[in-house]
Amino acid sequence: MTIIASIDDFRTAARRRLPRFLFDYADGAAFSEVTCRRNVDDLHATVLRQRVLQDVAALDLRTTLFGRDQPLPVVLGPIGIAGMFRRRGETQAARGAHRHGVPFTLSTVGICSMKELRGAASDGPLWFQLYVIRDRGFMRELLARAKEAGAQALVFTVDMPIPGIRYRDAHSGMSGPGAAMKRVAQAIGKPGWAWDVGLRGRPHRLGNLEPVLGNASGLNDYMGWLGANFDPGIRWNDLDWLRAEWDGPLIIKGILDPEDARAAADYGADGIVVSNHGGRQLDGVMSTAAALPRIAAAVGDQLTVLADSGVRSGLDVVRLLALGAKGVLLGRAWLWALAAEGEAGVARMLAMLTHEMRVAMTLTGVNAVSAIDHRILANVSNNFSTKE
Repeated sequence: MTIIASIDDFRTAARRRLPRFLFDYADGAAFSEVTCRRNVDDLHATVLRQRVLQDVAALDLRTTLFGRDQPLPVVLGPIGIAGMFRRRGETQAARGAHRHGVPFTLSTVGICSMKELRGAASDGPLWFQLYVIRDRGFMRELLARAKEAGAQALVFTVDMPIPGIRYRDAHSGMSGPGAAMKRVAQAIGKPGWAWDVGLRGRPHRLGNLEPVLGNASGLNDYMGWLGANFDPGIRWNDLDWLRAEWDGPLIIKGILDPEDARAAADYGADGIVVSNHGGRQLDGVMSTAAALPRIAAAVGDQLTVLADSGVRSGLDVVRLLALGAKGVLLGRAWLWALAAEGEAGVARMLAMLTHEMRVAMTLTGVNAVSAIDHRILANVSNNFSTKE
């Protein structure tokens, strides 16, 4: 029996339960996975100042993101095909998030549709993530459905004009020759997953794409559809139609460079997510922790700066807030918890993260999330005060 004391323990439990093709899809990254490791290592290398006798008896973890108050400065970020990790997994994850009052972000390529999610996951805060798709009419349909379902914010992912090269997927059966047979063989070896998801979790289709693709929206078509339908030709000035179609908070996800951050601010985005897609797109780029301070210094007074990638604890959330983020998107952390224990696992993970944040705040001498900034860091660089 796996003892769950940390997010890494959820990863271990998920590995035992999942077929290899799913675990490697979630755990893996692009090329040699250097950036994926760097995301974690650079956060660990972010040194905090421990303070004493600061009267931290009362702690306030609340924040406000895009006009909405929430009890934690975190959001469950978008993950494709999360419904393959637990039966109708997006609905379970959303319910777990809503138990803690934090938003859940549904991916364009989730197994559950926005309509199913809203029907099954309560009336908690929902965000919707949209990719850059060639068919603008289809994107408008997705936006209309998101608005109808009451999505409170749009996360527009721009760092995936084409899918990254992920060596693990070819070996595991997620893609490549004989993939379908590999997946069947692996499922047989994981009877708990096969019963919960393989049989009871059907249909295994991309719910948001089903109205357009019909029977071609199944898992077998997933990787091929991504490659065929993403649009590498889009530019900043092509996005006027998006702002015309969406009148709620617009968040641009996938920013790693201050120049792109300024372009997002000039375009009129309400927020950005400093992110390298968890290292899943281009290997060898900067970690989020390394890129964040310069970006926050450049545009933090113009829009809301969020961040993701490499978060494995509440301590890491505090580190990203100190580096300049106003909120943190969780990715693998909630997916591993979902795979291990379903809705209860997601809720448990958020409870653990809350406790870890409280400990970190107490020992760095800050009473409120709003007070977390570069002053609690021991290794402050000039990036915090320099605008390019």
